[in-house]
Amino acid sequence: MQARMRLRSEQPELRDFDLPGVAPSRQKRSRETTLALLRAGAAMLRTRSLAELSIEALCAEVGATVGAFYSRFESKETYFNALMALAARDGEQRLNEIRRPSPDVGLDQLCHTIVSGIIAWIRKHEGVLRAALQHDDTRPDKWTPFKALARATTERATPLLLPAMGKGRKAAKTRAIAFGFQIVLGTLVNAILNDPGPLSLSSKEMETRLAGCLALLLQAEL
Repeated sequence: MQARMRLRSEQPELRDFDLPGVAPSRQKRSRETTLALLRAGAAMLRTRSLAELSIEALCAEVGATVGAFYSRFESKETYFNALMALAARDGEQRLNEIRRPSPDVGLDQLCHTIVSGIIAWIRKHEGVLRAALQHDDTRPDKWTPFKALARATTERATPLLLPAMGKGRKAAKTRAIAFGFQIVLGTLVNAILNDPGPLSLSSKEMETRLAGCLALLLQAEL
């Protein structure tokens, strides 16, 4: 199957940092410092909340001054907005790189490829996504890009899955696919926020189990 759910490069290009609220820079070294700050913050949010993320500790992590931070980002809020924008862009690019599978690819394999791609994106941006979810109640606008990305994922996956579900009853099958992704994404959000077990986000079994659940749900619609 030619459905690719990965970026062409794991390292974001410096030109991608044309972000609202982030001071632009023409100098490569300055852009590299911006990149280092964003990478470090994303990594630190894996083990701490946004409130616990100290600007001083962040700058110390990359060898930058606090003044260098504020010359690039107006505030901590602006900085976090940039992190979310980069995560959303990555998700959008992964969606754009999905290719229609060959006719001989079965429903089970399709479900596994799509679910694995979603989980790979979530793992890459886990800390940022958790911080955004934790702020959803007080700042619901902050989660909106990811809600839109979830809808776009379902819309992009639907025409890939429908041919593998046979002819007829298109509306019912489309509805089943949408509900299937609601289950998949809901499970993953719960894993990000609460990690209730028995399977964690880092577990390979999470991929196989979720893909299997999606496949079984869609097969039942046949």
